[in-house]
Amino acid sequence: MAKLTIAIGILLTLLGVGMYVGLLAVEGEAPSVTALIPAFAGIPLLLLGLAALQESIRKHAMHGVSLLALLGFLLPAGRLGMKLFQGEPVRATILVPLLLMAALSAILLAACIRSFVQARLR
Repeated sequence: MAKLTIAIGILLTLLGVGMYVGLLAVEGEAPSVTALIPAFAGIPLLLLGLAALQESIRKHAMHGVSLLALLGFLLPAGRLGMKLFQGEPVRATILVPLLLMAALSAILLAACIRSFVQARLR
């Protein structure tokens, strides 16, 4: 689980930084700091994943990971749902990061739940 968390933390960080740099290159001016939101979720996940490599704090770190994964799914999915419900057109530069962040977070959350259930059965 710790390695999966580290991998998803790296992917989310790269997604946020990549979107920011990409928008900066395309638009020629600094984009909104909200382009970095995936990185703001990815860095704590990366740190918690590294912490989870230590046996003594693994349980605490993974509970933190599950909370961040839940928020990382609900917040972008909710924002996307609001935009679609209001009938606003959604630009690809908004749609892609929201979908990727929600998908990566959902994968991590499902893995956390599976791990917690398996640990409970042992």
